[in-house]
Amino acid sequence: MNLAQAFKENNSIRLGLTAKDWKEAVKLSVDPLIESGAVKPEYYDAIIESTEKYGPYYILMPGMAMPHARPEAGVQRDAFSLVTLTEPVKFTDGKEVQVLLALAATSSKIHTSVAIPQIIALFELENSIERLVNCKTEDEVYAMVEESKNSPYLEGLDLDS
Repeated sequence: MNLAQAFKENNSIRLGLTAKDWKEAVKLSVDPLIESGAVKPEYYDAIIESTEKYGPYYILMPGMAMPHARPEAGVQRDAFSLVTLTEPVKFTDGKEVQVLLALAATSSKIHTSVAIPQIIALFELENSIERLVNCKTEDEVYAMVEESKNSPYLEGLDLDS
């Protein structure tokens, strides 16, 4: 599962959106995956339920969240979406997020061995959150994804399959 390819196939980059709260922000990040058929609508409900039960376990760094749920919660195929918000939303633990990268993974193996390294590579870029929030076009996002391909986290990964 290639990050850029998944964004293109699912038409799943949305920039400069507004959300009134964390639930709406998660919905905005999952909607492109529902629209493309990568996940069923109940996937959103599963993310909300697990967040209410366990807290926002998917906030990976200040300003960034990777909403996701278990594969059996409605995942049809591996996919990503990327949403940036004009203003941060506050999650149940008080942390603020302005970039959401929703993940749909058909297995935990895909999640840990393919998805996470690409996400780390993208977000380890200097000022990644600020740069993504400032992206005005999808091409600017793709340029950042391309830039992240030099990361040591991606060595040995076959991202063309």
